[in-house]
Amino acid sequence: MNQGDDVTRSLPHAVGPEKSLLSSMLQDSQEWIPAALEENLSAAHFYLPAHAVIFETLVEIHDAGREAELVSLVQHFLDRGKLDRIGGPAALTELYTYAPSPGSFRHHLQLVKDKFLLREIIRTGTEAIAAAYDAPAEAAATLDATEAAIMAIRDATEATTPGTVKEAVDGVLDEMQRLFRGDVESLGLATGFSHLDAMAGGLEPGEVLVIAARPSMGKTALMLNIVENLCLDQGLPVLVFSCEMTRRELVKRMIHTRARMSLADVRNGHKPDNGELQRIQRSALDLERAPLYIDETGAIDITALRAKARRHHRRMGLRLIAIDYLQLVKCGSKQAVNSREREVAEISAGIKALAKELRIPIILLSQLNRAPESRTDKTHPGRPRLSDLRESGATEQDADKVALLYRSAYYAETDAAREAEAGQAEIIIAKNRNGETGCVPMTWIAAFTQFKDGAPIRPPSTPAAPKSRFD
Repeated sequence: MNQGDDVTRSLPHAVGPEKSLLSSMLQDSQEWIPAALEENLSAAHFYLPAHAVIFETLVEIHDAGREAELVSLVQHFLDRGKLDRIGGPAALTELYTYAPSPGSFRHHLQLVKDKFLLREIIRTGTEAIAAAYDAPAEAAATLDATEAAIMAIRDATEATTPGTVKEAVDGVLDEMQRLFRGDVESLGLATGFSHLDAMAGGLEPGEVLVIAARPSMGKTALMLNIVENLCLDQGLPVLVFSCEMTRRELVKRMIHTRARMSLADVRNGHKPDNGELQRIQRSALDLERAPLYIDETGAIDITALRAKARRHHRRMGLRLIAIDYLQLVKCGSKQAVNSREREVAEISAGIKALAKELRIPIILLSQLNRAPESRTDKTHPGRPRLSDLRESGATEQDADKVALLYRSAYYAETDAAREAEAGQAEIIIAKNRNGETGCVPMTWIAAFTQFKDGAPIRPPSTPAAPKSRFD
């Protein structure tokens, strides 16, 4: 800093426009107080504390249905011991006679909000600097907190206009009509599985859908099937965090699934014919054009995951985030260092907070513990339960919906039973915060690592699809 610079610079402010706003509200409270509130103006936006107190009082009087008349306003402050805080009767008189042009109200309001925005940026930056000095070992957490604080400033400056009851009624009736027509997308993004959407209500903004299962049940396959429907069939931007598989592995699997070609057969030397080659080329081209983004960072920290998600959402307007999977996400906070349960709880809470912040659904894959392996139920051996969620009950608590994936053939004890049950799958909706729970029958096509709606129907003589080694 040069010697001539002022080291005690005042914070950005606009006292004149503040007076103009308050003067307009004093002279016509019924017109200008509602106008200010519609633009999210609050006491915090005023630089001078006296102006903030006056604004709060004007809103209070307006809410009570009274006029903000000068004499009664002075008495109001006097009765509450606040008259000296605002500068006495002379300060109110000065505001009342300020006489701004009514046409300048919104311009002055924007000036006041802009100065507040600059002050908040300075405050956030100052706090970030202090945190960086005070906790140098918490660099990632500091960055995440700073980024979230900056985003909160932006959200706080956006005006919201109250909607009428008529608008709400029209919206509800429209949703009901769409449901009556069988259009379940009115409740959220369609997964592409009609039975699942009918029971779970689609993927709603701000919710977390946990898909949990034992290894090799098809969690990643189900996630990719949903992603394929949203990205390739509906053209919606999706971000996938793949902590286990590489970007190339996921793309390979999606191409073979869409082309309906067995990846296992290709690896075993099968030579595709012209038709199969054309399907592969079309699938690859479809995938190349799709708004799909894959982050393949292994053991990603939750703070880094949230930061990347925010940046992608700002740039691409994401409609869904998928995370594969919970147990491979890390948390470096001090509280989580010595407790894996605490670590999972912080990760789960962070993912739920991210879904609410971005107002988009998140699919979170999770492993189950080994409890299903020890169940001796002869009818449904190995059938999972909600209590099987691994390592932390916080996952169950934070999730809006929990879908347990189950394939009975995996637990069959004989070849005959395995063949008879091959292709049978269930999605058990074990938790649904806003709807019903129950079982959704599915078909598992192992050769294509693909799920389909409904239970499989095939003649007894038809051989079962081979079990995939790549799920």
